[in-house]
Amino acid sequence: MRRVGSFEDKLAGLITRLAGSVKFVYVHAVLIFGWILFNSGTLGFTPFDPFPFAILSMIASVEAIFVSTFVLISQNRMARIAERHADLDLQINLLAEHEITRLIQMTDAIAKHLQVAIPSDSNYEDLKTQVKPDHVLGEIAKAEHETKVKQSE
Repeated sequence: MRRVGSFEDKLAGLITRLAGSVKFVYVHAVLIFGWILFNSGTLGFTPFDPFPFAILSMIASVEAIFVSTFVLISQNRMARIAERHADLDLQINLLAEHEITRLIQMTDAIAKHLQVAIPSDSNYEDLKTQVKPDHVLGEIAKAEHETKVKQSE
């Protein structure tokens, strides 16, 4: 499947995939452990960090800022893709609902033509009624608006 998106989105996805891997953890564990051993004087080297691990702390903090930002960028991209998929699912479901309603109406017409009694069901007449996509979309928009209002309170 071909990936689409801006260079920034692709870069964010790549960094997020790398940062979310076990290799990332291993590399960082080795680097941090090596830094601590080297800079603590344990290996006989002169420590290059004048304050105990200040540079290591700064590097880790800056890296955490960037990695978390890239993760958020990737999550936003994934949310946009999920929203597009949800819209497509809604369209497909509305189309399927329309087709099912037409089938029920045709079955009803055939039963009447053949003078076959249809078992009475309180929901049967509702099933023969066409679903109006504008009404469904309006209800969805109304529910989303109510959710936003509740979240802002």
